[in-house]
Amino acid sequence: MKHFLKVVLFSLIIIGFFAGFANFGIPKIEPAPPPRAEKIDLDSMTMEQFIALGDKLYNGKGTCTLCHNSLGRAPMLDQVGSVVPERLADPRYEGEARHIEGYLYESMVKPSAYVVAGFGKAGSSYTESPMPDVTGGSIGFSEAEIMAVIAYLQEIGGVEVTVTIPTDAPAAEEPKSDQNVARAAINTPQEIITHFGCHACHKVEGAGGELGPDLSHIGSQRDSAYIRRALLDPNAEIAEGFAPMMPPIYGDQMYARELESLVSYLAGLK
Repeated sequence: MKHFLKVVLFSLIIIGFFAGFANFGIPKIEPAPPPRAEKIDLDSMTMEQFIALGDKLYNGKGTCTLCHNSLGRAPMLDQVGSVVPERLADPRYEGEARHIEGYLYESMVKPSAYVVAGFGKAGSSYTESPMPDVTGGSIGFSEAEIMAVIAYLQEIGGVEVTVTIPTDAPAAEEPKSDQNVARAAINTPQEIITHFGCHACHKVEGAGGELGPDLSHIGSQRDSAYIRRALLDPNAEIAEGFAPMMPPIYGDQMYARELESLVSYLAGLK
């Protein structure tokens, strides 16, 4: 009996030690809430300011330069004046645009309407674009933001800026308090992958892009610690043969439970 009580006491001490270490010894992951959307005062904005906004969105929130750069991951966008008319006349074009502004808009919301030769997804006869719809996922452009980027692309492409600054765009709501309003947590890893646009660059279970490493069997190659670090600090170690192009933003944009759900899911892909 005395031996049994010693075993029970020892077990309780060990359990208490690990419980205390788990609660106080391991740093908690507390990602910042999603950044508050920037309020855009369209009514008082000049076209020059609108184009500057497009520049900021293109090089920032839109993460466009991760692919549209000199590495050749996606077509360069500074030649729209000369290339868009050719694309509109191409028999492979499946969209409805009739001018440069319409084509640029369509290329952001329906990118598979026309896929530049050599830049489509493998396995789709290169007819499906790896680029996501910019109105969804982690980009989430508003209508006004899309038009600002189009104005910027027309400007750098050396063509007339035909965009009209929207006047009927919904006004940004004033925050109800000084605290950012948190979005609802995403429940499944598949929804997390879709929301954050992972398929644009990575294959997951055989589906997705090829700009980044194939993650279909990542769990047989890497452990959870590596996958977690790759999400939080993607430039800490770059996979051989790939450019450092993944943005280090997911530690801020994902909730802790989403991060751990995604890590667990990817680690299980054997």
